[in-house]
Amino acid sequence: MRIFYYVYQLCIALPLLLILTLLTALVTIVGSLLGGAHFWGYYPGKIWSQLICILLLIPVKVRGREHLNQRTSYVFVPNHQGAFDIFLIYGYLGRNFKWMMKKSLRKIPFVGKACESAGHIFVDRSGPKKVLETIRQAKASLTDGVSLVVFPEGARTFTGHMGYFKKGAFQLADELQLEVVPVTIDGSFEVLPRTGKWIHRHRMTLTIHKPIAPAAQGIDNIKKTMEEAYAAVESALPERYKGMIKNDDQERA
Repeated sequence: MRIFYYVYQLCIALPLLLILTLLTALVTIVGSLLGGAHFWGYYPGKIWSQLICILLLIPVKVRGREHLNQRTSYVFVPNHQGAFDIFLIYGYLGRNFKWMMKKSLRKIPFVGKACESAGHIFVDRSGPKKVLETIRQAKASLTDGVSLVVFPEGARTFTGHMGYFKKGAFQLADELQLEVVPVTIDGSFEVLPRTGKWIHRHRMTLTIHKPIAPAAQGIDNIKKTMEEAYAAVESALPERYKGMIKNDDQERA
């Protein structure tokens, strides 16, 4: 059966997905230019992500949406298992949000321009002024229940285990006094690990944990929130993926 799935994804699914990706990027760019970047920056990407999972016959399960208030803006912090994390979050989180991503992603043809048009936030760590500009942009975006999604590891895992969390997302949440929502991604590593060349059918599960409200403001609150978020994300992983493993790529991310 596996060989038939490889033939299907190579000859049918992947050509369709390439077309869908280009169409989604163009719709996002044009729609955002016409107005309503909050709408056009989210719904085309949501539909695109769901279609990718459907076309590749990948089942998806979501837990914990009941923990969220539709009118509240959050900072979501998921672990980063692989490339399919994007489709799982975009397609099934069920919240309008902006990505916070590395500025190098702006260079991807069509996709980078679509992300810019949609108002997603590119992080520039080249100096303090650029960091402040990122915070101002995030603050302007997080209104009317629009949230932010940040991968706090900053890099995909090589083993399925989590690396350490960087402070950026938690500093931003502390600065804006927003609740942090830990999110566990499980199964994406089996679908397409970082070193993999073929997509494998495997259930992906998205677990949304209870929001962590800011207890105060400052370094102690940031540290406490990071620790609570890490423990929550790790708690929903299979036993074989528990325990932090150093990822050298995090230093370069």
